[in-house]
Amino acid sequence: MELKEHIQPHAVLIPVPLQGHINPFTHLAMKLASKGFTITFVNTESTHQRIAKAQSLKDDDNPFSHAEESGLDIRYARISDGFPLSFDRRANASQFMIGLTHVFQAHVDDFIENLVLSKPNPPVSCIITDSFHVWGSTIARKYNLVNVSFWTEPATVLTVFYNTDLLKRNGHFGRHDKYDDTISYIPGIQAIKPEDLPSYCQDADPNETKYVFKCIEDAQKADIVIGNTVQELESSTILALQEQQPFYAIGPICPTNFTKKTISTNLLPATDYTNWLNTKQDGTVLYISFGSLANLSKQDILEIAQGILISKVSFIWVLRHNILVSGERNILPLGFEEETAGRGLVVPWCSQLAILSHPSVRGFLTHCGWNSILESIWCKVPMVCFPVSGDQLTNRKLVVDDWRIGVNLCTRGLIRREVVAENIGKIMNNSDESRENIDKTKMILQNALSDEGSSEKNLNQFIQDMKNKILQKN
Repeated sequence: MELKEHIQPHAVLIPVPLQGHINPFTHLAMKLASKGFTITFVNTESTHQRIAKAQSLKDDDNPFSHAEESGLDIRYARISDGFPLSFDRRANASQFMIGLTHVFQAHVDDFIENLVLSKPNPPVSCIITDSFHVWGSTIARKYNLVNVSFWTEPATVLTVFYNTDLLKRNGHFGRHDKYDDTISYIPGIQAIKPEDLPSYCQDADPNETKYVFKCIEDAQKADIVIGNTVQELESSTILALQEQQPFYAIGPICPTNFTKKTISTNLLPATDYTNWLNTKQDGTVLYISFGSLANLSKQDILEIAQGILISKVSFIWVLRHNILVSGERNILPLGFEEETAGRGLVVPWCSQLAILSHPSVRGFLTHCGWNSILESIWCKVPMVCFPVSGDQLTNRKLVVDDWRIGVNLCTRGLIRREVVAENIGKIMNNSDESRENIDKTKMILQNALSDEGSSEKNLNQFIQDMKNKILQKN
């Protein structure tokens, strides 16, 4: 016992180079460092350049310098992802994905080898890789490191992925003729509709689907999986996962108190719109954002915009220049911004937490990214849900059907402006049930993070189990 207590773990953290993965990895690094870990945080060179540009940093600046000044041992490294900086990773997503599978692995391997040979103090003892990398187990085994997989989505999604054989056996994998069925045979999930399965279990891009299931196969080989979720939110699902491998729900993994100043990892420049929000009455503004990655059709944007006009609600809408599938830059209908001047603001990017935590904001029209959902719950802002792909389809089910803290924007992807206006109105005007439920759900998150809460206990148990595994390897 005494020997174990004197171990100082040195973990190498490697996120997938996407905004929705970098954020929770950054907060995880801070959380583990505050528990006595030494952290080596690895970003790709391309990611670092984007962060530096967005934050107006110098090329050699360390995003974690403020953490180091606070006494946390977080070391920062940059490695190539195998592509030149000029390569358009978004426009060539399939090629980039293949590179992450093969070329990036070689660069990670070289980096870990050099790090281990340099004999840092303390020595490297663990690698924490994103569950959406395919090579974590290979690298960990080669260098005799404890292999931890970090799952950044809800446990329900991981459980579905772990049970795709059951979906195939029952004819619910990649099928559109069984949408009215109810799936009740997945361990830990009481009931789910085929349309609520992650898009990779429906008819998503075959290259993406192949990549995702390679990742899941590798995650199943991990010594430990940690998840950005809360035991009480997904208790039966988490229990089912724990029968397969050690799984610790340690979420929500977030900045201290969620809204305090922390390490900024925005890949896009974010402007502060607090002054504009200050001109609005409390509980009158709808916040709209579809995240950093989702693409929509121009018709969908048109119907949403017209629905907003009909609703007459005040709003702040984050609209990336590259949000349209077509790549077209003329996104909004002609005259929309003029017609909504004063009550509406269209912006390229913002600090989401600053918006959600503002008292003027009453509702959130969201693509249902998991980070967005957790932030919305924490700020007690009910949601209007418009999932686009991936885990977002399942996340919508959790928000609307299970926890009842939001409503659907539309049904089965068919967007009509009158329905958009009606459902926005439900959240902005008559959402007593959603508001009451989200207050209760926020309390679950808050309690989980308390000293005696489930996430704090799970985090401490994870650390003890990791130290045991480090001892076993040495």
